[in-house]
Amino acid sequence: MSAQPAGKRAGRVMLILAWGAGLFLATHFFGKLEDQQRNPNSTPQSIHTNDYVEVRLASSRQGHYYATGQINGQNVEFLLDTGATDVAVPAELARQLGLQAGAAVTVRTANGQSIGHRTRLKYLKLGDIVLEDVAALIAPGMAGDEVLLGMSALKKLEFTQRDGTLLLRQSTLQ
Repeated sequence: MSAQPAGKRAGRVMLILAWGAGLFLATHFFGKLEDQQRNPNSTPQSIHTNDYVEVRLASSRQGHYYATGQINGQNVEFLLDTGATDVAVPAELARQLGLQAGAAVTVRTANGQSIGHRTRLKYLKLGDIVLEDVAALIAPGMAGDEVLLGMSALKKLEFTQRDGTLLLRQSTLQ
């Protein structure tokens, strides 16, 4: 057997590196695209008028409303849920956010009953909408990092949904 010329070996190495870089870039691109389709509201935009602050959210491909926001100054991902009585924070995320567990309460979910703990959020932010002193639950059975944005927050806003867009308004009139 004869050895390959150095130029031919270098060409093969470059071809393999080019394929590897192409696969990496394609994976990165499609991963970002998938994230964007799941949460099209990673940076919600706000509209200000004299009477209100408005945030428009686009629905995900599955028809859910996800949005990136903040709890007590730390970034979180919200899943808006008008069927949830309170804002529900997964227990592990609540620990990371430094939320204090209050009174125990029985939580009824689609997965059955569990014991959660009441807590209060100093503030919750979605776009330029800021809600202060929001009732919440620390939910031990919730997996993942998504916070259910329930009615304890949403009842402080005017909201309407039409054609895949959810419009949230916070009055600035006192």
